[in-house]
Amino acid sequence: LSLLMMFALLTLAAATPSGSEVMWEVYNRESGDTMSANLIMTITNARGAVRERSIAQYRMHKDGVESKLMFFLSPSDVRNTSFLSFSYEDGRSDDQYIYLPALRRVKRIASDSKNDSFMGSDFTYDDMGSRHPDIDSHKVLRRERVEGVSTLVVESHAKGDEDYPRTISWVVEGEWFGLKKEFYLSNGTLGKTLTIDSYKQIEGIYVITDMTMRNLVANTSTRIQMEDVEFNLDFNDSFFSERQMRIGPRR
Repeated sequence: LSLLMMFALLTLAAATPSGSEVMWEVYNRESGDTMSANLIMTITNARGAVRERSIAQYRMHKDGVESKLMFFLSPSDVRNTSFLSFSYEDGRSDDQYIYLPALRRVKRIASDSKNDSFMGSDFTYDDMGSRHPDIDSHKVLRRERVEGVSTLVVESHAKGDEDYPRTISWVVEGEWFGLKKEFYLSNGTLGKTLTIDSYKQIEGIYVITDMTMRNLVANTSTRIQMEDVEFNLDFNDSFFSERQMRIGPRR
């Protein structure tokens, strides 16, 4: 009996990927070479007041670089603001820029500002990029079913100085996208949660269409809904540029 149990445990261990393997699968999963979508960002403050923002988003993956460009369309206080991000497969830190129309200039986001709030939301600038798996160490804690879906629960520890040095992610096994994520402060307290409320396949690619980040300390939340998703668009490299940030979403 003990030999059978040992064999079963060894078989289970062999069948379960390591934490690093899981997060590399997440990082490399199919997301299309190019994509565009319209986003609705709903920010709720601690008093329950709600602000809604409309955003056009464009993304391209080419030659080991993921380029992302976002244009804020409304309301008037953020209209014409734009955000440009470059994430690198070789592990270099993201390059991020924001265009502030009131100042008529493009500002580079400093590396020590990556944990700052993105446009007053509960997402950070770091959340808006593609986090490289090698930035953290990873460990699979267990398998767990979430609303009938099999997930691998992965604990990640940041190798550098982070506002949230430990996170726990629930990753859909075989499809390699997250269903929820918990962010823990340095004192071990749960600080933020990210929940995926809706997802669907579009042209064979899983797309997160509704997600909410909740800051449990500030008692605030930000919901992002994604609509009008299109893949395989024709972008020039020059579209993802400071010049385009000033021009707006015209192509």
